[in-house]
Amino acid sequence: MVKPTKVTNSIRSVRESRGVTQAELARRIGVTRQTLIAIEQGRYSPTLELAFQISRVFGVGLDDLFQYPEA
Repeated sequence: MVKPTKVTNSIRSVRESRGVTQAELARRIGVTRQTLIAIEQGRYSPTLELAFQISRVFGVGLDDLFQYPEA
């Protein structure tokens, strides 16, 4: 059985390296802290629009934050 490929992210490590709290990032992108936690933990995949908002907060490209592993 083939395991489905899942989008992963490095939001937490980038956020922590920049000294940004979960609450601050959540406020800046217009979501709850609980939603941000779910995104960071890979339990929820953000919309493309939200992914762009997150990448713009940090001034990095989408592929610096989100990865889609090869099967």
